[in-house]
Amino acid sequence: MTDDQFDLIDELYFVQDFDYLRDAMSWEDGHILDVLQSLLDEGWVKVLKGPDEELFGEIDLKSDGTSLMYLATKEGLMKHNMG
Repeated sequence: MTDDQFDLIDELYFVQDFDYLRDAMSWEDGHILDVLQSLLDEGWVKVLKGPDEELFGEIDLKSDGTSLMYLATKEGLMKHNMG
């Protein structure tokens, strides 16, 4: 897990929207989306359309990522706590 992945998962113990992540991380939107994509690729984060509506399949974070919500998966939290 990279330092940026670790720092972002640190904010995803609860469902968070993109605006929260933007404020919490103080990173450029593109960088947040890149790190979220890497977390998604590893299976360490879930993507949600709403607080209780998980998205599955192909998710285009580059075009839709700023309007979605995120939550660390069990695997992501375990990896985070080992790091």
